[in-house]
Parts: sequence; C-alpha cells; structure tokens
Amino acid sequence: MNIEPIATVRTCFGSKFATPRQPGLCPSAWGELMFHPPYRNADSIRGLEGFSHLWLIFGFHETIDYGWKPTVRPPRLGGNERVGVFASRSTFRPNGLGLSLVTLEGIDTTAPDGPILKLGSVDLIDGTPIYDIKPYLSYAEAIPKARCGFAQEEIPRLKVEIEQAAENDFKKLPNRAQNLILEALSLDPRPAVQSHQQDRSFGAMLCGKNVRFTIESGICRIVEIQP
Repeated sequence: MNIEPIATVRTCFGSKFATPRQPGLCPSAWGELMFHPPYRNADSIRGLEGFSHLWLIFGFHETIDYGWKPTVRPPRLGGNERVGVFASRSTFRPNGLGLSLVTLEGIDTTAPDGPILKLGSVDLIDGTPIYDIKPYLSYAEAIPKARCGFAQEEIPRLKVEIEQAAENDFKKLPNRAQNLILEALSLDPRPAVQSHQQDRSFGAMLCGKNVRFTIESGICRIVEIQP
C-alpha cells in the first residue's frame, strides 16, 4: 500500500528541540492543518465541527531517512535503558508513522486554500505531513485505569523563571505564546543524556523566537529571547 500526505501542519514549534514528546502536555500549543490541493474539499470534513478532539496520523519526516531500530532508549528511562521500539513512541519506526491527539479549536472555511483546521495542544514540528484524520470518541477510547508500563507517572515539570534581561521581550509576546513557552520549557526539553549538564545554555525555536535558557537545580531560567 502506498500512502501520501493529505495535509501539512504549521505549528508554533520550529524544531524538534523543545517540542513536547506527547500531545496535551502543552495546552497552549497551536497549529493549522492545511490540506493539500486534491483534498481541499469541504465535503470531506462535513460534520467534523461536532468533535472537540482529533486523531492525526502523521509522519516523522525529519528522522524517516535514518531507518528503524529494534530497540530504543526512551527519555523516561533516562536515555540509557533500552526497550523494544514497539514498547515506545520513538520516531525510529519501520514506517515512520506517529499518532497524535489534538484539540479542534475551529475550522476556517473562508480561506482561499481552505478549509483550514485550527488545532490546539499539538506536539508536532512545523511542516509535519499528515496522512489521515479521525475523530476522537471518548466512550470508546478513554481508559482511565489503563496500565502505562514504564511511563505510568506524569512527567515532572521544572519551575520556569524569566531573567530581567529577557523580561521586556517576553512581555511583548501574545499571552498564548507566553504560556506556550512556559509550558514547553517546564518539560525540560534537553535530551535525557544531557540532563545532568548545569553549565550551558540552550536555545529553542518557539513561536518564531529563539528562546535561550539555562537549567540548574530544577529551575529553568529564560535568559534571552532573540528574533
């Protein structure tokens, strides 16, 4: 079976670094799903406005050329312990496909290249290809007592502070962008193998800005916001 993307998403995450590893972890994250020309048919999404959440089947387009690996090292296990690729959500999969649950915030039916789906709580890099869309059904797919293996516990969050040098630039950002930056950095975007490093700064492309930060003693400090 040959498949091709039906759409592309434009999101607030400019690179893999600092993009949340799961959907829903950054409620303020946003994106727009732009259908490709053959699928820009309003009839294809008739009734979709009645659903609050969607499943997106997408492609790991930045890692697909690296192939797949039978075992991977999940960040939740510190980046050292290996598990089977099918016991993880690693990007290095045989078919390079991912599954994401996002919120549907609206549908723009007036755009010349529409319809455009307005999305929230995304965990996708800007430019991610979308292969299919399915509505989320809470009665069938919400399982509160499900076992989650080595990822049973919620991801711990860092306290995020804004240094005085970055405060003015931070305040100039829209409220949603401010919230997104705080949410994304609280998840400690560093690779697990670098989480012990306390003496260097990092940069993440968020909302079109290069957000520079340091992490020390459980506190993330935003030190600069570059254009």
